[in-house]
Amino acid sequence: MRRQPYTLHFDPKLSLNAEKKHVRDGLSSTLLTGDNLWVCCDERTSIERLRRTGPHDFGEHCSYQLADFLDLPGDEAIEIDIEGLADAGHYLWLVGSHSLKRKQPDEHRRDTAKEIAKLAKVKADSNRYLLARIPLLRNPDTGNFELHKEAPHPTDPAQTLSAAQLHGNGETNELLEALAHDPHLKPFLGIPGKDNGFDIEGLAVTTAGHVFVGLRGPVLRGWALVLELLPRYDKHGRMRLGEVPGATEKLYKKHFLDLGGMGLRELRLHGPDLLLLAGPTMDLDGTIAVYCWTRATDQATDSLVGSKDLRRLFDVPHGHGPTAGKDRAEGMALLDDAHVLIAFDSPTSARKTGPQQVVADRYRLP
Repeated sequence: MRRQPYTLHFDPKLSLNAEKKHVRDGLSSTLLTGDNLWVCCDERTSIERLRRTGPHDFGEHCSYQLADFLDLPGDEAIEIDIEGLADAGHYLWLVGSHSLKRKQPDEHRRDTAKEIAKLAKVKADSNRYLLARIPLLRNPDTGNFELHKEAPHPTDPAQTLSAAQLHGNGETNELLEALAHDPHLKPFLGIPGKDNGFDIEGLAVTTAGHVFVGLRGPVLRGWALVLELLPRYDKHGRMRLGEVPGATEKLYKKHFLDLGGMGLRELRLHGPDLLLLAGPTMDLDGTIAVYCWTRATDQATDSLVGSKDLRRLFDVPHGHGPTAGKDRAEGMALLDDAHVLIAFDSPTSARKTGPQQVVADRYRLP
């Protein structure tokens, strides 16, 4: 499959987190609205906005701190681990991984026992438990889409757009509380994401308000899982889980997909279909591919979607050998009806074509 390189240009004043990691080194989700490409890094509490500056370039980097719009469950310095972006109904939606993480040992240190002990330490970051929406409106003077904590509805003066997030207490939220009793997912909530534990990666939202959440893990006997939610809003403006018609578990539908053992990395609406970026659930190099799940948004009940009902569109190259652990596709933006833009976590040096640049790849949809 032929690739067309696109270069993303970042502002050096906005690009480093507290640990001096560049935003381009941890891209986890991408979304296009008009001429703006929104990207997020999984080790920050901000969302980055770029603008189309040429046929194959995005620049004019602007950064939005999410604490200015949302009540983050934890300290502002704690990463959100944003793993999904979507837009619908004049809102930008985002979701954190909701996953636990395990300490990484260093085999080069002398105290082997201490490093081995790290593998027994599992940590929860409260900011990861975030599902939220933020008003997203186009500025008619600049053409850029901008985020707001609150704003008038652009076409209905009787409505006010307001930022909202799923109700939680900093240690959990309504989604995790509901899943704590789920026969499929309950055993995996205490397992770190990169160990095939519960790990959200991918988000899509319909105009009717149905929220599709992709799971990188767990993968159950080779079947990946997408959750379908239908959020409602209480009198205080807080997001709550509403009942989903046709759902066995009342507050969410479960859609099991035969992706050959891969989990989800990104979801994108394409009409009534969902484009799926799929890859390994574990921390390893492996096949990454884009699929099309036809009529995905029209499922009346929980579903079991076999491989014959999923079109494998193309594979995405990944790091291996001397580039092991690099070029792991995680972001997928729909550029138009015929093209997607794939962005990579841990890009190889070949993708870093300048000190503040990184190259993403455009693919034509078959």
